[in-house]
Amino acid sequence: MNAPLRATYLVETPLDPAAVAEVMAGEQSCGTFARVEGETDALRARARAVVESIDELESVAQPTLPNALLARQGRAGPYRRARVRIAYPAGNVGANLPTLAATVAGNLYDLGEVTGMRLEHLELPAAYRARFDLPRFGIAGTRAATGVAHGALVGTIIKPNVGLSARETAELVARLCAAGVDFIKDDEVCADPVHAPLAERVPAVMAAVRAHRDRTGKSVMVAFNISDEADAMRRHADLVEREGGSCVMASLNWCGFSALQSLRRHTPLAIHGHRNGFGAMSRQPLLGIGFQAYQTLWRLAGVDHMHVHGLQGKFAQDDDEVVASARDCFTPLADGIDDAVMPAFSSGQWAGTVPATWQAVGRDDLLFMAGGGILAHPGGPAAGVASIRQAWAAARAGRALEDAAQDAPELAAALRFFGR
Repeated sequence: MNAPLRATYLVETPLDPAAVAEVMAGEQSCGTFARVEGETDALRARARAVVESIDELESVAQPTLPNALLARQGRAGPYRRARVRIAYPAGNVGANLPTLAATVAGNLYDLGEVTGMRLEHLELPAAYRARFDLPRFGIAGTRAATGVAHGALVGTIIKPNVGLSARETAELVARLCAAGVDFIKDDEVCADPVHAPLAERVPAVMAAVRAHRDRTGKSVMVAFNISDEADAMRRHADLVEREGGSCVMASLNWCGFSALQSLRRHTPLAIHGHRNGFGAMSRQPLLGIGFQAYQTLWRLAGVDHMHVHGLQGKFAQDDDEVVASARDCFTPLADGIDDAVMPAFSSGQWAGTVPATWQAVGRDDLLFMAGGGILAHPGGPAAGVASIRQAWAAARAGRALEDAAQDAPELAAALRFFGR
Protein backbone atom coordinates (compact mmCIF):
# COMPACT_ATOMS: atom_id res chain seq x y z
CA MET A 1 0.00 0.00 0.00
CA ASN A 2 3.04 2.30 -0.28
CA ALA A 3 2.41 3.26 -3.91
CA PRO A 4 0.50 6.55 -4.17
CA LEU A 5 -2.67 7.49 -5.99
CA ARG A 6 -1.90 9.86 -8.87
CA ALA A 7 -4.23 12.50 -10.25
CA THR A 8 -3.63 14.81 -13.19
CA TYR A 9 -5.36 18.19 -13.43
CA LEU A 10 -5.72 20.99 -15.94
CA VAL A 11 -5.36 24.28 -14.04
CA GLU A 12 -5.79 27.94 -14.99
CA THR A 13 -4.47 30.71 -12.74
CA PRO A 14 -3.00 34.23 -12.87
CA LEU A 15 -0.41 33.09 -10.30
CA ASP A 16 2.64 30.88 -10.58
CA PRO A 17 1.31 27.37 -11.44
CA ALA A 18 4.03 25.80 -9.28
CA ALA A 19 2.84 27.71 -6.24
CA VAL A 20 -0.77 26.83 -7.00
CA ALA A 21 0.14 23.15 -7.35
CA GLU A 22 1.62 23.22 -3.85
CA VAL A 23 -1.59 24.79 -2.54
CA MET A 24 -3.57 21.99 -4.18
CA ALA A 25 -1.35 19.30 -2.65
CA GLY A 26 -1.59 20.81 0.82
CA GLU A 27 -5.33 21.54 0.71
CA GLN A 28 -6.19 17.99 -0.32
CA SER A 29 -3.95 16.26 2.21
CA CYS A 30 -2.68 17.56 5.56
CA GLY A 31 -2.43 21.33 5.06
CA THR A 32 -4.44 24.52 4.88
CA PHE A 33 -3.62 28.13 3.99
CA ALA A 34 -1.12 28.36 6.89
CA ARG A 35 0.90 25.75 8.72
CA VAL A 36 -0.80 24.81 11.98
CA GLU A 37 0.25 23.28 15.28
CA GLY A 38 0.66 19.54 14.94
CA GLU A 39 1.62 19.68 11.28
CA THR A 40 5.07 18.34 12.00
CA ASP A 41 7.70 17.44 9.48
CA ALA A 42 7.14 13.78 10.27
CA LEU A 43 3.41 14.07 9.70
CA ARG A 44 3.95 15.93 6.43
CA ALA A 45 6.39 13.27 5.25
CA ARG A 46 3.76 10.60 5.90
CA ALA A 47 0.55 12.31 4.83
CA ARG A 48 1.20 15.28 2.56
CA ALA A 49 0.44 14.97 -1.15
CA VAL A 50 3.39 15.58 -3.46
CA VAL A 51 3.50 17.60 -6.66
CA GLU A 52 5.20 15.31 -9.18
CA SER A 53 5.10 17.40 -12.35
CA ILE A 54 3.98 20.73 -13.77
CA ASP A 55 3.74 21.16 -17.53
CA GLU A 56 2.94 24.75 -18.38
CA LEU A 57 0.73 25.27 -21.42
CA GLU A 58 -0.58 28.42 -23.14
CA SER A 59 -1.75 31.59 -21.43
CA VAL A 60 -5.02 33.39 -22.14
CA ALA A 61 -6.09 36.99 -21.65
CA GLN A 62 -9.47 36.31 -20.01
CA PRO A 63 -10.32 33.94 -17.16
CA THR A 64 -12.47 30.94 -17.88
CA LEU A 65 -14.34 31.15 -14.56
CA PRO A 66 -15.12 34.09 -12.26
CA ASN A 67 -13.19 34.34 -9.00
CA ALA A 68 -14.24 36.80 -6.31
CA LEU A 69 -11.07 36.35 -4.24
CA LEU A 70 -8.78 37.21 -7.14
CA ALA A 71 -11.02 40.17 -8.01
CA ARG A 72 -10.78 41.50 -4.42
CA GLN A 73 -7.02 41.16 -4.57
CA GLY A 74 -6.86 42.99 -7.89
CA ARG A 75 -5.26 40.03 -9.62
CA ALA A 76 -5.47 40.12 -13.40
CA GLY A 77 -4.15 38.11 -16.34
CA PRO A 78 -2.51 36.71 -18.21
CA TYR A 79 -4.08 33.49 -17.01
CA ARG A 80 -1.58 30.67 -17.15
CA ARG A 81 -2.66 27.13 -17.87
CA ALA A 82 -0.77 24.07 -16.74
CA ARG A 83 -1.14 20.33 -16.40
CA VAL A 84 -0.34 19.30 -12.84
CA ARG A 85 0.21 15.80 -11.50
CA ILE A 86 -0.14 15.15 -7.78
CA ALA A 87 0.56 11.95 -5.85
CA TYR A 88 -1.64 11.28 -2.82
CA PRO A 89 -0.69 8.79 -0.09
CA ALA A 90 -3.14 5.90 -0.40
CA GLY A 91 -3.17 5.57 3.38
CA ASN A 92 -4.86 8.96 3.67
CA VAL A 93 -7.90 7.53 1.92
CA GLY A 94 -8.12 3.80 2.52
CA ALA A 95 -10.67 1.69 0.65
CA ASN A 96 -13.22 4.50 0.88
CA LEU A 97 -14.70 5.57 -2.45
CA PRO A 98 -16.51 8.74 -1.30
CA THR A 99 -13.33 9.91 0.43
CA LEU A 100 -11.25 9.10 -2.64
CA ALA A 101 -13.58 11.30 -4.69
CA ALA A 102 -13.43 14.05 -2.05
CA THR A 103 -9.64 13.88 -2.09
CA VAL A 104 -9.02 14.04 -5.84
CA ALA A 105 -12.10 16.07 -6.82
CA GLY A 106 -13.29 17.97 -3.76
CA ASN A 107 -12.54 21.52 -2.62
CA LEU A 108 -10.00 21.93 -5.40
CA TYR A 109 -12.79 23.38 -7.53
CA ASP A 110 -13.31 26.18 -5.02
CA LEU A 111 -9.71 27.25 -4.57
CA GLY A 112 -9.29 31.01 -4.69
CA GLU A 113 -6.07 30.69 -6.66
CA VAL A 114 -7.64 29.28 -9.82
CA THR A 115 -9.94 30.36 -12.63
CA GLY A 116 -10.08 26.85 -14.07
CA MET A 117 -9.77 23.35 -12.55
CA ARG A 118 -10.42 19.99 -14.17
CA LEU A 119 -9.54 16.49 -13.00
CA GLU A 120 -8.41 14.71 -16.14
CA HIS A 121 -6.79 11.43 -15.17
CA LEU A 122 -6.68 9.10 -12.17
CA GLU A 123 -4.06 6.37 -11.78
CA LEU A 124 -4.31 3.68 -9.10
CA PRO A 125 -1.73 1.14 -7.92
CA ALA A 126 -2.80 -2.48 -8.31
CA ALA A 127 -2.86 -3.18 -4.57
CA TYR A 128 -5.21 -0.26 -4.01
CA ARG A 129 -7.52 -1.12 -6.90
CA ALA A 130 -7.77 -4.70 -5.58
CA ARG A 131 -9.44 -3.41 -2.40
CA PHE A 132 -12.55 -2.38 -4.33
CA ASP A 133 -15.29 -4.27 -6.15
CA LEU A 134 -14.90 -5.74 -9.60
CA PRO A 135 -17.63 -6.01 -12.23
CA ARG A 136 -19.68 -9.18 -11.81
CA PHE A 137 -20.37 -9.45 -15.56
CA GLY A 138 -18.20 -7.03 -17.50
CA ILE A 139 -17.73 -7.83 -21.17
CA ALA A 140 -17.40 -11.62 -21.01
CA GLY A 141 -20.29 -12.05 -18.58
CA THR A 142 -22.60 -9.85 -20.60
CA ARG A 143 -21.82 -11.85 -23.73
CA ALA A 144 -22.44 -15.10 -21.87
CA ALA A 145 -25.76 -13.90 -20.42
CA THR A 146 -27.06 -12.83 -23.83
CA GLY A 147 -25.55 -15.68 -25.81
CA VAL A 148 -23.73 -13.26 -28.12
CA ALA A 149 -20.25 -14.69 -28.53
CA HIS A 150 -19.22 -12.44 -31.41
CA GLY A 151 -20.27 -9.10 -32.81
CA ALA A 152 -21.68 -6.01 -31.17
CA LEU A 153 -24.67 -6.44 -28.88
CA VAL A 154 -27.62 -4.67 -30.46
CA GLY A 155 -29.82 -2.97 -27.93
CA THR A 156 -32.66 -0.52 -27.68
CA ILE A 157 -34.44 1.72 -25.21
CA ILE A 158 -38.07 1.63 -24.16
CA LYS A 159 -39.84 4.36 -26.12
CA PRO A 160 -41.99 6.31 -25.35
CA ASN A 161 -39.65 7.15 -22.45
CA VAL A 162 -42.46 7.39 -19.90
CA GLY A 163 -46.20 6.93 -19.94
CA LEU A 164 -46.58 3.27 -20.88
CA SER A 165 -48.36 1.04 -18.39
CA ALA A 166 -46.73 -2.14 -17.12
CA ARG A 167 -48.81 -4.17 -19.58
CA GLU A 168 -47.96 -1.88 -22.49
CA THR A 169 -44.29 -1.99 -21.60
CA ALA A 170 -44.35 -5.78 -21.53
CA GLU A 171 -46.09 -5.87 -24.91
CA LEU A 172 -43.39 -3.62 -26.37
CA VAL A 173 -40.65 -5.77 -24.84
CA ALA A 174 -42.22 -8.85 -26.41
CA ARG A 175 -42.15 -7.16 -29.83
CA LEU A 176 -38.54 -6.08 -29.32
CA CYS A 177 -37.50 -9.57 -28.28
CA ALA A 178 -39.17 -10.95 -31.39
CA ALA A 179 -37.37 -8.29 -33.43
CA GLY A 180 -34.06 -9.84 -32.43
CA VAL A 181 -32.46 -7.41 -29.97
CA ASP A 182 -29.90 -8.59 -27.44
CA PHE A 183 -30.47 -5.89 -24.85
CA ILE A 184 -33.30 -3.59 -23.73
CA LYS A 185 -33.07 -0.80 -21.19
CA ASP A 186 -35.43 1.55 -19.43
CA ASP A 187 -34.99 5.24 -20.03
CA GLU A 188 -33.25 7.13 -17.23
CA VAL A 189 -36.42 9.12 -16.47
CA CYS A 190 -38.53 5.99 -15.99
CA ALA A 191 -37.80 4.18 -12.75
CA ASP A 192 -40.80 3.57 -10.49
CA PRO A 193 -43.64 5.73 -11.87
CA VAL A 194 -47.20 5.46 -10.63
CA HIS A 195 -48.48 4.31 -14.03
CA ALA A 196 -45.92 1.47 -14.26
CA PRO A 197 -44.41 0.71 -10.85
CA LEU A 198 -41.53 -1.72 -10.76
CA ALA A 199 -43.61 -4.10 -8.64
CA GLU A 200 -45.89 -4.52 -11.68
CA ARG A 201 -43.50 -3.77 -14.54
CA VAL A 202 -40.75 -6.23 -13.66
CA PRO A 203 -43.02 -9.33 -13.48
CA ALA A 204 -44.88 -8.31 -16.64
CA VAL A 205 -41.72 -7.66 -18.64
CA MET A 206 -39.90 -10.75 -17.42
CA ALA A 207 -42.89 -12.93 -18.30
CA ALA A 208 -42.47 -11.72 -21.88
CA VAL A 209 -38.70 -12.29 -21.76
CA ARG A 210 -39.10 -15.81 -20.37
CA ALA A 211 -41.74 -16.67 -22.97
CA HIS A 212 -39.39 -15.54 -25.73
CA ARG A 213 -36.56 -17.58 -24.22
CA ASP A 214 -38.77 -20.66 -23.99
CA ARG A 215 -39.75 -20.30 -27.66
CA THR A 216 -36.34 -19.46 -29.11
CA GLY A 217 -33.65 -20.25 -26.55
CA LYS A 218 -32.54 -16.63 -26.71
CA SER A 219 -32.08 -14.73 -23.43
CA VAL A 220 -32.57 -11.00 -23.84
CA MET A 221 -30.94 -8.85 -21.15
CA VAL A 222 -33.25 -6.16 -19.75
CA ALA A 223 -31.78 -3.33 -17.67
CA PHE A 224 -34.52 -2.24 -15.30
CA ASN A 225 -34.03 1.28 -14.00
CA ILE A 226 -34.04 0.82 -10.22
CA SER A 227 -32.57 4.26 -9.36
CA ASP A 228 -33.71 5.08 -5.85
CA GLU A 229 -32.32 5.29 -2.32
CA ALA A 230 -30.10 2.38 -1.31
CA ASP A 231 -32.60 0.18 0.55
CA ALA A 232 -35.18 0.52 -2.22
CA MET A 233 -32.59 -0.31 -4.87
CA ARG A 234 -31.71 -3.52 -3.07
CA ARG A 235 -35.41 -4.46 -2.89
CA HIS A 236 -35.89 -3.69 -6.56
CA ALA A 237 -32.84 -5.77 -7.49
CA ASP A 238 -34.19 -8.69 -5.47
CA LEU A 239 -37.44 -8.50 -7.42
CA VAL A 240 -35.58 -8.54 -10.74
CA GLU A 241 -33.52 -11.52 -9.59
CA ARG A 242 -36.62 -13.44 -8.42
CA GLU A 243 -38.22 -12.91 -11.82
CA GLY A 244 -35.18 -14.31 -13.61
CA GLY A 245 -33.70 -11.01 -14.77
CA SER A 246 -30.00 -10.47 -15.30
CA CYS A 247 -29.48 -6.69 -15.18
CA VAL A 248 -30.44 -3.51 -13.37
CA MET A 249 -29.68 0.09 -14.25
CA ALA A 250 -28.86 3.05 -12.02
CA SER A 251 -28.40 6.77 -12.64
CA LEU A 252 -24.90 6.95 -11.22
CA ASN A 253 -24.60 10.63 -10.45
CA TRP A 254 -27.87 10.86 -8.56
CA CYS A 255 -27.69 7.58 -6.65
CA GLY A 256 -24.12 8.14 -5.50
CA PHE A 257 -21.06 6.05 -4.82
CA SER A 258 -22.25 4.55 -1.53
CA ALA A 259 -25.58 3.40 -2.95
CA LEU A 260 -23.89 1.79 -5.96
CA GLN A 261 -21.35 0.03 -3.77
CA SER A 262 -24.15 -1.23 -1.56
CA LEU A 263 -26.07 -2.44 -4.60
CA ARG A 264 -22.99 -4.17 -6.09
CA ARG A 265 -22.31 -6.06 -2.88
CA HIS A 266 -25.96 -7.06 -2.54
CA THR A 267 -26.88 -8.34 -5.99
CA PRO A 268 -25.33 -10.81 -8.44
CA LEU A 269 -26.99 -8.99 -11.35
CA ALA A 270 -25.19 -6.89 -13.94
CA ILE A 271 -25.23 -3.17 -13.18
CA HIS A 272 -25.78 -0.90 -16.16
CA GLY A 273 -24.24 2.46 -15.28
CA HIS A 274 -26.09 5.43 -16.76
CA ARG A 275 -24.11 8.65 -16.61
CA ASN A 276 -26.95 11.17 -17.16
CA GLY A 277 -25.86 14.51 -15.76
CA PHE A 278 -22.21 13.94 -16.67
CA GLY A 279 -22.39 16.84 -19.12
CA ALA A 280 -22.77 19.23 -16.17
CA MET A 281 -19.43 17.93 -14.89
CA SER A 282 -17.57 17.74 -18.18
CA ARG A 283 -18.70 20.07 -20.97
CA GLN A 284 -16.62 23.08 -19.82
CA PRO A 285 -13.02 22.14 -20.73
CA LEU A 286 -11.59 24.02 -17.73
CA LEU A 287 -14.02 22.73 -15.12
CA GLY A 288 -15.16 19.45 -13.69
CA ILE A 289 -13.94 15.98 -14.51
CA GLY A 290 -12.86 14.12 -17.62
CA PHE A 291 -14.28 10.72 -18.46
CA GLN A 292 -11.13 8.75 -17.68
CA ALA A 293 -11.17 9.87 -14.05
CA TYR A 294 -14.97 9.71 -13.86
CA GLN A 295 -15.23 6.12 -15.07
CA THR A 296 -12.33 5.10 -12.83
CA LEU A 297 -14.31 6.11 -9.75
CA TRP A 298 -17.47 4.34 -10.90
CA ARG A 299 -15.63 1.18 -11.89
CA LEU A 300 -14.39 0.97 -8.31
CA ALA A 301 -18.07 0.74 -7.35
CA GLY A 302 -18.36 -2.41 -9.49
CA VAL A 303 -20.45 -1.37 -12.48
CA ASP A 304 -20.51 -3.64 -15.55
CA HIS A 305 -21.53 -1.23 -18.32
CA MET A 306 -20.77 2.48 -18.78
CA HIS A 307 -22.49 4.92 -21.11
CA VAL A 308 -20.18 6.79 -23.51
CA HIS A 309 -22.78 8.39 -25.85
CA GLY A 310 -22.45 7.66 -29.58
CA LEU A 311 -20.56 8.67 -32.68
CA GLN A 312 -22.25 11.22 -34.94
CA GLY A 313 -25.05 11.28 -32.38
CA LYS A 314 -27.53 13.83 -31.10
CA PHE A 315 -25.53 15.03 -28.09
CA ALA A 316 -22.77 17.62 -27.71
CA GLN A 317 -19.69 15.42 -27.35
CA ASP A 318 -17.40 15.22 -30.35
CA ASP A 319 -16.52 11.83 -31.77
CA ASP A 320 -12.96 11.87 -30.42
CA GLU A 321 -14.29 12.16 -26.88
CA VAL A 322 -16.72 9.27 -27.42
CA VAL A 323 -13.97 7.04 -28.81
CA ALA A 324 -11.57 7.92 -25.99
CA SER A 325 -14.30 7.13 -23.47
CA ALA A 326 -14.88 3.69 -24.98
CA ARG A 327 -11.18 2.94 -24.87
CA ASP A 328 -11.07 4.01 -21.23
CA CYS A 329 -13.74 1.37 -20.51
CA PHE A 330 -11.59 -1.30 -22.15
CA THR A 331 -8.41 -0.29 -20.30
CA PRO A 332 -7.66 -2.07 -17.00
CA LEU A 333 -7.47 0.31 -14.06
CA ALA A 334 -4.32 -1.42 -12.83
CA ASP A 335 -1.85 -3.96 -14.15
CA GLY A 336 -2.85 -7.57 -13.72
CA ILE A 337 -6.51 -6.90 -12.91
CA ASP A 338 -9.24 -7.86 -15.39
CA ASP A 339 -11.83 -5.17 -14.73
CA ALA A 340 -12.83 -3.91 -18.18
CA VAL A 341 -16.44 -2.82 -18.52
CA MET A 342 -18.63 -2.82 -21.60
CA PRO A 343 -19.13 0.63 -23.16
CA ALA A 344 -22.71 1.46 -24.08
CA PHE A 345 -23.08 3.56 -27.24
CA SER A 346 -26.34 5.48 -27.51
CA SER A 347 -27.84 8.83 -28.53
CA GLY A 348 -29.08 9.10 -32.09
CA GLN A 349 -27.56 5.80 -33.20
CA TRP A 350 -28.76 3.89 -36.27
CA ALA A 351 -27.30 1.75 -39.03
CA GLY A 352 -25.59 4.76 -40.57
CA THR A 353 -23.43 5.42 -37.51
CA VAL A 354 -22.07 1.87 -37.42
CA PRO A 355 -19.13 2.33 -39.85
CA ALA A 356 -17.71 5.27 -37.90
CA THR A 357 -18.04 3.28 -34.68
CA TRP A 358 -16.29 0.23 -36.07
CA GLN A 359 -13.52 2.24 -37.72
CA ALA A 360 -12.86 4.27 -34.59
CA VAL A 361 -13.09 1.54 -31.95
CA GLY A 362 -11.83 -1.44 -33.94
CA ARG A 363 -13.71 -3.99 -31.85
CA ASP A 364 -17.30 -4.90 -31.17
CA ASP A 365 -17.22 -5.55 -27.41
CA LEU A 366 -19.90 -2.95 -26.95
CA LEU A 367 -23.57 -2.28 -26.56
CA PHE A 368 -24.84 -0.50 -29.67
CA MET A 369 -28.17 0.94 -28.57
CA ALA A 370 -30.64 2.53 -30.93
CA GLY A 371 -34.02 3.83 -29.84
CA GLY A 372 -35.44 5.61 -32.84
CA GLY A 373 -32.96 3.79 -35.08
CA ILE A 374 -34.88 0.59 -34.36
CA LEU A 375 -38.36 1.65 -33.29
CA ALA A 376 -38.76 4.29 -36.02
CA HIS A 377 -37.48 2.16 -38.90
CA PRO A 378 -40.13 2.27 -41.65
CA GLY A 379 -40.18 -1.52 -41.77
CA GLY A 380 -40.72 -1.86 -38.02
CA PRO A 381 -38.43 -2.90 -35.15
CA ALA A 382 -37.33 -6.20 -36.71
CA ALA A 383 -36.21 -4.34 -39.82
CA GLY A 384 -34.44 -1.78 -37.63
CA VAL A 385 -32.48 -4.50 -35.84
CA ALA A 386 -31.69 -6.21 -39.14
CA SER A 387 -30.42 -2.95 -40.64
CA ILE A 388 -27.97 -2.48 -37.77
CA ARG A 389 -26.70 -6.05 -37.97
CA GLN A 390 -26.31 -5.67 -41.74
CA ALA A 391 -24.37 -2.46 -41.20
CA TRP A 392 -22.04 -4.17 -38.71
CA ALA A 393 -21.40 -7.03 -41.12
CA ALA A 394 -20.61 -4.55 -43.87
CA ALA A 395 -18.31 -2.49 -41.66
CA ARG A 396 -16.39 -5.54 -40.48
CA ALA A 397 -16.00 -6.66 -44.11
CA GLY A 398 -14.82 -3.23 -45.21
CA ARG A 399 -17.84 -2.65 -47.49
CA ALA A 400 -19.52 0.69 -47.95
CA LEU A 401 -23.10 0.72 -46.63
CA GLU A 402 -24.45 1.81 -50.00
CA ASP A 403 -22.91 -1.28 -51.62
CA ALA A 404 -24.10 -3.60 -48.86
CA ALA A 405 -27.60 -2.15 -49.10
CA GLN A 406 -27.99 -3.50 -52.63
CA ASP A 407 -28.71 -6.94 -51.19
CA ALA A 408 -29.91 -5.83 -47.74
CA PRO A 409 -33.37 -4.24 -48.06
CA GLU A 410 -33.63 -3.32 -44.37
CA LEU A 411 -30.33 -1.42 -44.54
CA ALA A 412 -31.40 0.25 -47.78
CA ALA A 413 -34.63 1.44 -46.14
CA ALA A 414 -32.72 2.77 -43.14
CA LEU A 415 -30.34 4.73 -45.36
CA ARG A 416 -33.26 6.26 -47.24
CA PHE A 417 -35.26 7.10 -44.11
CA PHE A 418 -32.69 8.15 -41.51
CA GLY A 419 -30.13 9.52 -43.94
CA ARG A 420 -32.37 12.28 -45.26
